[in-house]
Amino acid sequence: MRRTRSSLRRLTAGALTVLATAAAALVATATPAAAATVPGIDVSNWQGAINWTSVRNSGIQFAYIKATEGTSYKDPRFNTNYVNAYNAGVIRGAYHFARPNISSGAVQANYLASNGGAWSADSRTLPAALDLEGNPYAGGYCYGLSTTGMRNWVQDFLNTYRSRTGRYAVIYTTTSWWNQCTGSWTGPWANHPLWVARWASTVGALPAGAPFWSFWQYTDSGSVSGISGAVDRNYWNGDRNRLIALANNTA
Repeated sequence: MRRTRSSLRRLTAGALTVLATAAAALVATATPAAAATVPGIDVSNWQGAINWTSVRNSGIQFAYIKATEGTSYKDPRFNTNYVNAYNAGVIRGAYHFARPNISSGAVQANYLASNGGAWSADSRTLPAALDLEGNPYAGGYCYGLSTTGMRNWVQDFLNTYRSRTGRYAVIYTTTSWWNQCTGSWTGPWANHPLWVARWASTVGALPAGAPFWSFWQYTDSGSVSGISGAVDRNYWNGDRNRLIALANNTA
C-alpha cells in the first residue's frame, strides 16, 4: 500500500442446509464476484490531485486515505483528499503507515488520532486503519522486533487508538507479514476488521486466526476515473448498508 515514495443457527433444516450454508461462507471468503459488492480504493500523495466527483461517479464507494506515517509525517494531500472524498459521497477512512522501530505504538496511535484519524458517526467516516507491512527502510523486514515485541507494539497502538476514538482500528496487512512478524498471532481478530492485501484473483489464506476478511486489496495497478496513473483497488466484503453500519459503529 505504501507509496511515499499501502452460526449455523440450528440444524432443524437438515444436513443439506448446513452444507449450503458452509459453502456460502467459503465463497464469501474466496472471490470478490461472489461476496464483495462494494468497490473501493486507497490513495496517498503518490496519486497526485484527485477528482473525487469523477471517482464516485465511476462507482467507487469507499476510500482509505493516507494520513500519517511514524511520528512526524503527515501526507500533504490528506486534508484535501479527506474533505473532497466526503463531499463527493465517498465513505472514507484514514490510514497510518506503522514504523514500529521508531516509537511506541501508543505514540503513533496518538499521532494518527490527532492528525486526521479521529472518528465521527456521520455515515461516511470509517475507523482508521493501521498499515502493517514489510519495512521499506533500514532495520529488517519486521523492523528489528521479535514476534513478542511486535505483538506488544500492535496491541499498544490498538488500545490507544480505541481509547482516543472509541473504535477498533482496521488492520491492513499481508498474510505472510503477519504470520512471520507476529508469530501467527490471533489476538486482534475478535474485534478488529481485517484488511488483507493479496494481489491476485482470489483472497487466498488469511492471517492466522482471522475468521474472515472485511476489506481486500486485490491489486496495486488498478485504474479509476478521476485519478491519473495506477491506484490500489479494494473490495468490502458485504453490501453498502453493512459498510455504513461499520462507519457508524452499529454493525
